[in-house]
Amino acid sequence: MSSLIPMSKDIAYARLFSSVYICMHCNAKIRAQGAKVKLGKIKCRKCGSNALRVKSKESRG
Repeated sequence: MSSLIPMSKDIAYARLFSSVYICMHCNAKIRAQGAKVKLGKIKCRKCGSNALRVKSKESRG
C-alpha cells in the first residue's frame, strides 16, 4: 500500500494544478489548455476578461 501513496499524490497534483487558470479580475477558476490561454483565445466565463494566471502551487500564509 505504501507504493500507492506517491503515485496518488502525483495524480492529485495533476488534477488540482494541471491546466487550471485563475481570472485576474474576478478570481474564477478555469480549466483550459495552456497554448490557447497564451494566444488569448480563452475568456473568463464570469467577466469576459482574457487576463488569466496559472493557479499557484505553493501555500500562502
